[in-house]
Amino acid sequence: MIISAEKKEKKPAAISMVQDIVRNAGLIRELASNDFKKKFAGSYFGILWAFVSPIVTICVYWFVFTFGMRNSADVNGYPFVLWLIAGLVPWFLFSEIMTSGTNVLVEYTYLVKKIVFNISILPVMKIVTATVIHLFFVLLMIIIFACTGHYPTVYMLQIPYYMAALWILSASCVFITSAIVVFFKDLTQVVNIFLQVFIWITPIMWQDTAMLASHPVIAQIIRLNPMYYIVNGYRDAMIHQVWFWEHPEMTAYFWVVTLLLFVLGTSVFTRLKPHFADVI
Repeated sequence: MIISAEKKEKKPAAISMVQDIVRNAGLIRELASNDFKKKFAGSYFGILWAFVSPIVTICVYWFVFTFGMRNSADVNGYPFVLWLIAGLVPWFLFSEIMTSGTNVLVEYTYLVKKIVFNISILPVMKIVTATVIHLFFVLLMIIIFACTGHYPTVYMLQIPYYMAALWILSASCVFITSAIVVFFKDLTQVVNIFLQVFIWITPIMWQDTAMLASHPVIAQIIRLNPMYYIVNGYRDAMIHQVWFWEHPEMTAYFWVVTLLLFVLGTSVFTRLKPHFADVI
C-alpha cells in the first residue's frame, strides 16, 4: 500500500487530472446541468439570455463593420457577415469559459471546502456548461450559412476537432486563472481586460492577410496566438474549405503550445489545491 501511494504521488499532475475528469464524467455532466439552470434562475426569460447577448454582439459588429467602417468586402465569395460569424462563434466559447471558469472556485466555495469533493472537476464543469450554448451557435451558424446559399460541406466535419482543441486550450488557461484568483482576487479584472485586448490580437473582425500585408513580422507574431489557429480553423471548415492537416506547421505549433500550457496549468492547480479551503 505504501509503494502504491508513492507511485501515485509521483504521477504527473496532467495525467492525474485527466484521469479525475474521466472518472467523474457523470458528476461533471450533473454539475454542468445544475450550473446551467442556476445561472438563469429567477429571470423571466431564463436561458434565452444566454443566446440574446452573443446574437446582439454579432449584429452590432456586423453593423459597425459593414455600414460604419465600410469593411464589407466578400471573403472567398462569402459575405463579410458570414466570415465574421465564423470567427465570433469560437471566440464566444473561449471568452465564456475564461470569465466563468476563472471564478468557479469562488462561486462554489461550499464544494471547495468539502474534503471528499474533487475540486479539479469544477473548471471542466464550466467548460461543459459553456459548450451547451456553443453547440446552439454552431447549429445557428450552419443554418445562417445555408439560408444564404452556402450549404454544409464535408469540411464542416472538422468542427468537432477544433472544438476539442479549444476545450483543451481553454482548460489549460482556466486551471491557471481559477487557482491563482483564490489568492489574487484582482485577477478577475485582469482576465476581463485581457479578453478585451485579445479579441483584437486575434483577427476576428479584420483580415490579417489583407491589413498586415505590408507588416509580415507583425502578421507572423499574431499567428503565434493559439486562438488564431482555432478561429482560422472554424473559417477553414465553413468558408475556406481546407482540412486541418493541410496546415501541418500551424497544427504542430498549436498542439505543442497547448499541451505545454496544459501541463503548466494542471501543475499550478495541483500545487495550490491544498491551500484553497484555507484561503477562500
